Amino acid sequence: MKKIKIAQIGINSYSHSNEIFGSICKQNDLFEVVGYVLPENEKERLPHKLSGLKDYPELTLDEVLKNPEIEAITIETDEVYLTKYALMAAKAGKHIHMEKPGGVNFSDFQELIGTMKKSGKVLHTGYMYRYNPYISDLIHRVKNGELGEIISVEAQMNCIHPKETRQWLCNFPGGMMFYLGCHLVDLVLQIKGMPKKIVPYNKCSGIDGVTSKDFGMAVFEYDNGVSFIKTTAVELGGFERRQLVVNGTKATFELKPLEWYLPDFSGLQTYRTIRTSANWNQKNEKEVSLPCDRYDNMIKSFAEYVLGEKVNPYTLDYELELYKTVLKACGENN
Repeated sequence: MKKIKIAQIGINSYSHSNEIFGSICKQNDLFEVVGYVLPENEKERLPHKLSGLKDYPELTLDEVLKNPEIEAITIETDEVYLTKYALMAAKAGKHIHMEKPGGVNFSDFQELIGTMKKSGKVLHTGYMYRYNPYISDLIHRVKNGELGEIISVEAQMNCIHPKETRQWLCNFPGGMMFYLGCHLVDLVLQIKGMPKKIVPYNKCSGIDGVTSKDFGMAVFEYDNGVSFIKTTAVELGGFERRQLVVNGTKATFELKPLEWYLPDFSGLQTYRTIRTSANWNQKNEKEVSLPCDRYDNMIKSFAEYVLGEKVNPYTLDYELELYKTVLKACGENN
């Protein structure tokens, strides 16, 4: 089978660059890794992240963009630079996997979408929960009507971050809402659709003198109720309480925790409770997913889209609407 020649642009401070690069290297039946580029002084800024790159050559940006044999590029710079380099790759006619959610400038992201439409190449974004087996199953059931009419979606993605990381959130509109809340916006839109109105409640906790919006929340208004998302960097035990609750007229699904590492950190599992009884005192047993890797299915799907084996269900128009909605949840008018 033909392998996809691929390179990576950038590594990032707090996201998934090393894991993405590791996944494409691991899946060597699908990819031939040509090398990587460090365009934003990453070698000096992030020396602790260089070890995962050592077996591959460092290239210049021109060597990657102007090489017609390189079909695909993963864009894994710090978030503020994502759209900048994705747009360069798009204009060079490459297939793109880009870390979520994109840079902070709406017009640049809009130009990226327009360029990808003209090229016909794949744009694939790093929303890892799209490939979680229990979330995929839930969304399939929602679309099949198994949960009945969806009344509300409640989604939380919390954690505890040190002062330095929380101050870094000042780089983004809405702080945590932009950084991690984007995952939850994606889930709400897939399950409930576009809201009539979004009310953001993003705040600064002020803990340790941090000035960023490290406590994020947004309410999504619909005709038949409201849904909400919450994402904070100041919650002890927040990882265990990451959850997705979908309330329908036929069933309520609760995924909590959304992810939990195996003791040896070899994979992640999701815990699920399904409630269908009207009996208030009905006890429901939790189900546990098989262990899975956060990134491998995502990167494998990217390869399948590039090779034409599958069609990316997340259209360019959807990615643009999602990005616009993320900015609205951050309190930005675009």
